[in-house]
Amino acid sequence: MTNLKRFVLPLLSAALITACSTEDTLPENTTNDTEIASRGFKNQTFKALKEAFWLLKSIKADGGIPFNAKRPALSFTTAQNVFLPSVLGIDYRIDRSVVPAGPTVRLPMFQGWETTPNGLRKCYYIITEASNEAMAKKLGVIFSPRMAASIGSGGEQRGYFRKGRLIFEGSVDFSPKRTLTPGQPDGLLAGFPPASVTAGAVASPEWSSYVVLPSGVVINAQMVANATGIHDRIPNPAGNGPEQEDDLNNPNLGIGQAAVVMQLLDGWHDNRKFYFHIVTDTSDPGPAAIELGVFAPRLANLPTFGLFPGGSMLPFSPTANGRTTDTDGFGVQGLNTASLSPRQVQDPTNTFPIDPFDVRYAPMWDAHVTEFTVPENERPILRSFDQINELLANGTLVPFRGNVNATPLENSLSDLLTATGAIINCPVITQPEDSVIGTQIGLPRNY
Repeated sequence: MTNLKRFVLPLLSAALITACSTEDTLPENTTNDTEIASRGFKNQTFKALKEAFWLLKSIKADGGIPFNAKRPALSFTTAQNVFLPSVLGIDYRIDRSVVPAGPTVRLPMFQGWETTPNGLRKCYYIITEASNEAMAKKLGVIFSPRMAASIGSGGEQRGYFRKGRLIFEGSVDFSPKRTLTPGQPDGLLAGFPPASVTAGAVASPEWSSYVVLPSGVVINAQMVANATGIHDRIPNPAGNGPEQEDDLNNPNLGIGQAAVVMQLLDGWHDNRKFYFHIVTDTSDPGPAAIELGVFAPRLANLPTFGLFPGGSMLPFSPTANGRTTDTDGFGVQGLNTASLSPRQVQDPTNTFPIDPFDVRYAPMWDAHVTEFTVPENERPILRSFDQINELLANGTLVPFRGNVNATPLENSLSDLLTATGAIINCPVITQPEDSVIGTQIGLPRNY
């Protein structure tokens, strides 16, 4: 027995030291799953779990509570239908006379480093999806294997770890002030497209929120703050609507709590409202200004544009000229309504094809914009892709005149609709039943 201990214990110690090392020594050419798996314990999942360990450890070091799949901070009901297990709180109140920012979500926030021309700069980010199932479960995020298709496209960026902190190749400037001038009426269009826009945040050419880790796993890591300011989707506790100053002292940016509160957007999916999601980055300054996101031009390189189920994105459908008045209790809709809204308190309420329980889900959405050919009082609320296809077939809808594709590309969602060319990062958080609206769960705010 003594000899056995002398033989086994050194091996066990060496394995533990290797597993807990903070050095990322994977060669550049080891992102192929088959190759990595052939190396025994140095397979992608093992590396991914080690990276998840560092990330969760950093949450604890920053004053937060790391996600624990066995003992999560919150347990969600079927009616709440929350897709992101690591959520720390949700405010389902939609009455803006009571909550000026509308519904919000509180998410774990990680501290890392971004690369600028002047060197490394501290930054804060969230993670909502991972392409590896084991890592997704460990972090409490959505499993999205389609994101792996971004590797090698030029639409992603590389990340690496140093002392347990993630370092990004790119960076984000939050200092610009968002502006939007609605467009003048043009036939049945009004307000959209905008006459002029300035995005409230601009990413460097190297920045993408699809981040390839040394393990080869792709995560959706979205910047929310750094020394230049904060994301425009972090609500203002003073009650001045979603627009706010780039103030690192905003209590909804909980640096000492490793948590951030972000404003949710509504949408429609499968004839159901309350498809709540967040918008973080877009490939075009127009959607960035309309939906308060970061203009990140690198996202335009993600594959495969306009196609489904291929590539690393999903089609979704905004409308250019939806209904601006609520005539039947189903609300308003449209990029026009959002563009005309004072201080941007009305979101477009877009239409989506699937939810994150579908393995084909991805957080990057390829905008397929529609345009109504009928007067506003005849325009219905667009609630599903089946309905959109029916209205395209009978001529009530047509592809928006600004869409870049000359002809529709074959896909399983619509053979009648063309793509606009705008890519929008909007992870889906929850799609609750009507009975949940007006309630709160957990700690929806940091103050």
